[in-house]
Amino acid sequence: MLAPSDTPAGVSTAARININTNTKHSDYAALIGRIAIAAIFLLSGFSKLTAPGATIGYIASAGLPLPQVALALAILVELGGGMLLVFGYRVRIVAAALAIFSVVAALGFHSDLADQNQFIHFFKNLAMAGGLLQIVAFGGGRLSIDRR
Repeated sequence: MLAPSDTPAGVSTAARININTNTKHSDYAALIGRIAIAAIFLLSGFSKLTAPGATIGYIASAGLPLPQVALALAILVELGGGMLLVFGYRVRIVAAALAIFSVVAALGFHSDLADQNQFIHFFKNLAMAGGLLQIVAFGGGRLSIDRR
């Protein structure tokens, strides 16, 4: 519970009490949020795993070196990071890594902003990075391995 001296200026006692009593809802919101944001990484990693040839071709067409290594790294980051995020293990580090991965993917694969599809994917990746940075800032909540 916040002490009166910990209350930011202008925040009423009622608001302070409300902040402290909503932790149960916040914990569920954090869990659902982690699952929701992890879903895109899990689905993407699984699709790369099931169609490696197509993904290697796409990586090569973007001009990146060592497409097989890039594929393996992407699968590891997406599947591993996605699962760690769902379970709430080392969420701040995992979320930071996934945020960096999202920005790098946006710059490497979706930087032709004149193409509407790439424009949408570029900003989708930035939005995902923003959500992940919220996890970096606030953690995974009490319903995570980190809190056990």
